[in-house]
Amino acid sequence: MPIVTVKMFEGRTEEQKKALVEKVTDAVVDTTGASKEAVTIVIEEMTKNHYAVAGKRSSDE
Repeated sequence: MPIVTVKMFEGRTEEQKKALVEKVTDAVVDTTGASKEAVTIVIEEMTKNHYAVAGKRSSDE
């Protein structure tokens, strides 16, 4: 039962998230042999002020 977590900034459309889930599921099925029904995708959206690189928040750029 593969579980894939995708973390990304908020702001994508529902259509983009739907396409992402479909393509990631297909990639997992193709590479692992798991059935589609066994693949779980979790999308975690975050704001830019909750993510930082090299001591700077993405919202500060």
